[in-house]
Amino acid sequence: MLYRQRLIEELSRTRDDFVEFGRATRESARDYVARLRALEGKTAAEIGRAAGEGIAAGVARAPGALPTEEIGQAGSFVVPFGRAWRTHEEARAWAVDALSDRVTFAADGSQIMPGREVSLPVAAVQVAWFENPHTRDGASYRKEWDFKLVTPQELLETEGVAATAADLVGLRRVEQELAAVREFLKRREGWQQRRERTPVAFFDGTLLLSTTRLRGETLKFPNSYIAAISETVRLSRETRVPLVGYIDQSYARDVVRLLDVVARKRSEATIFDAQLFASGGDGDDAPLFARWGDRSVFCGCVREGLTAEFRDEAGEPLVGFIYLQTTAPGEAPARLDIPAWVAEEGLIEDVADAVRGECVVGNGYPYALETADEAAVITARDREQFLRAVQDFAEANALPFRVSRKLVSKIHRR
Repeated sequence: MLYRQRLIEELSRTRDDFVEFGRATRESARDYVARLRALEGKTAAEIGRAAGEGIAAGVARAPGALPTEEIGQAGSFVVPFGRAWRTHEEARAWAVDALSDRVTFAADGSQIMPGREVSLPVAAVQVAWFENPHTRDGASYRKEWDFKLVTPQELLETEGVAATAADLVGLRRVEQELAAVREFLKRREGWQQRRERTPVAFFDGTLLLSTTRLRGETLKFPNSYIAAISETVRLSRETRVPLVGYIDQSYARDVVRLLDVVARKRSEATIFDAQLFASGGDGDDAPLFARWGDRSVFCGCVREGLTAEFRDEAGEPLVGFIYLQTTAPGEAPARLDIPAWVAEEGLIEDVADAVRGECVVGNGYPYALETADEAAVITARDREQFLRAVQDFAEANALPFRVSRKLVSKIHRR
């Protein structure tokens, strides 16, 4: 249990640290907002040249982000949504129009890791996906599941990497989620010829992995993660079906890195891109994203450490991103990783509208992802049933299976 009084005492003791951190973050944000606003009126070519000069000066090896021609049309890094509603009913009416007859898809997964409390090494991955055609009658949506065991043999074969079973199971879950996304991309291919509205596939996570940002389970199996993600991105390009990697709490610093490179300063930033767009400047309390639905211009991601799998045949980035305000202004916006071909074909605003519509229905989070997550979740009761089924299977096949007294105690107490 949590001892609340002890927590309160610790917060009080460390108050000065938190206050100083907040002050430093606000000052840093004001500085970067001023730099971003200084780029207003610049073209993509001008910003690219300035970034190239910064790279040549040895400030960094890559600029992190490069805006596309869209910045010349917008005149700044911010594309205002330009709509406001008095009631949630008005917002939902707009969302209905934005999503009507548009097929959206999302996949999400859960996993079971019995761990060392069970003598037979076995794990499982459950992936669910939700496909919604948004027809007026609400019919014909698809909600399906896939369940796979990770066997003892698989858990022992970790490609010679010092990885845990949890690392391997995490990889299997992501691979299954992306496999479900790829099946959707194949099903929707040809939507232009059929004169359908732009379909959108959601993936809960980034579509970019760089050697400088590998962590956790991705650090144990980097090639496998990169292969699964890049295969999906390339299939999106081949089928011409938009894909969105949705990151609700992004800690990326691609735009911040660009601002450092243009200013020819070595990065000492303590803020993230999302904090930047949620901030205002000196004498201006209004954040850069002043209204719900505002977004940044599309930028190609040229982050340091990106492997060849994330560049096309001409060496151009296969994936870019926008930031989108899906909650109240002043709160950190969501990051959307999107294949670059979507911007090249002028579909960014259409895709952004699909995401906005899903977030209205989902009260700030895409409804498709929310539904897939709800369908995929594995509860404590599910885990107990899993253990009982494995135990019955082990007994029927004369396999060794023992549950520790510690686990039995936990099940009884919870």
